[in-house]
Amino acid sequence: MTEAAPPPAGLRAGPVYLDYNATTPLDPQVTEAAMPYWTDFFGNPSSEHAYAVEPRRALAAARARVADLIGARPGEIVFTGSGSEANLLALRGSVLAPGARRAHLIVQATEHPAVLETARALDRLHGTRVTVLPVDQYGLVALDALDAALRTVADRTVVSIMAANNETGAVQPITAIAGLAHQYGALVHCDAAQACGKIPVDVQRLGVDLLTVVGHKMYAPRGAAALFVRDGVALEPVVYGGGQERGLRAGTENVALAVALGAAAQLAADDLAAGAADRITALRDELHEQLVEALPGRVRLNGPVEQRLPNTLNISVDGTRGHRVLEHARAIAASTGSACHSGIHAPSPVLTAMGIEADRALAAIRLSLGRWSTRHDVATAVHALRSAAAPR
Repeated sequence: MTEAAPPPAGLRAGPVYLDYNATTPLDPQVTEAAMPYWTDFFGNPSSEHAYAVEPRRALAAARARVADLIGARPGEIVFTGSGSEANLLALRGSVLAPGARRAHLIVQATEHPAVLETARALDRLHGTRVTVLPVDQYGLVALDALDAALRTVADRTVVSIMAANNETGAVQPITAIAGLAHQYGALVHCDAAQACGKIPVDVQRLGVDLLTVVGHKMYAPRGAAALFVRDGVALEPVVYGGGQERGLRAGTENVALAVALGAAAQLAADDLAAGAADRITALRDELHEQLVEALPGRVRLNGPVEQRLPNTLNISVDGTRGHRVLEHARAIAASTGSACHSGIHAPSPVLTAMGIEADRALAAIRLSLGRWSTRHDVATAVHALRSAAAPR
């Protein structure tokens, strides 16, 4: 798995795909690696007969590959069914672990709903104290605000800060956050769904105790994810039963999905080693520069200039509404951050938390590139968006 596979047929048949942060196409090499475990090697890896041998070996190999991607040990990887489930295990598991009668959960305002809604549920159902930290104009957490929140007395304090934002690509200073949190004895969880495979993620360098990995953000199927749980961290299980996954997530393992995640992790590691992030960064910057030239004086960048994912460009075009622009730009597939309820669009909560005014937030478009993005795609996107954003 060293040479990039040709793009999947589904990707070739439609408009230019610029929504890789929403989900990625399934890499054909991942499909090839996983398929035998849906067809030939069907055995339960916990069984003690011949049909279990290959599934058990493949499960262990997949665990090792995921661990290698993030600098962990294989025994620290717990397979889950989604990133949302991994976040639930990390947060609920930490808060409800033995000895955590008075728990304090610290999150920040631009977290994914999987974290924010879990925090609200823990408050509602278990009386967990929840602190939501503000962010600055670039979507970044201020360490002084975290320091103030950490001074609250609790039996267990858990800090959950994402590695990179799904809308703006803003990359949080996780190493500094974890170092500060550990000074107060807090556990640190990081939702790295958007970061893994796009930038180097190393749990030792970051200093985190728990970290979420999501397959469908790095060319594996939906339903394949994992949680890194540092040795010695006690969690309440998310599923009770047979003791699989270190007793934290019972249920017969889905070997095919685990193999797919492992294959995707290996491809991601190969991409990073080959400098794929530099190629994507160059395409992203070319896209931005050409849009600025095509729509003079109207394009505004939302989020950091430098401290962001190499593939993510979130812009607002003055005098437009993002959803209207994308309706007319049929040659591309991209997203806005706005929420639509009964046909009424509301500004993105992420951009709102950054202090961006409503008109600019409603004009936002997220363009996210990936493994099969090309310069031709950039040119197509610029032409489509220039035409769609023209005054009407």
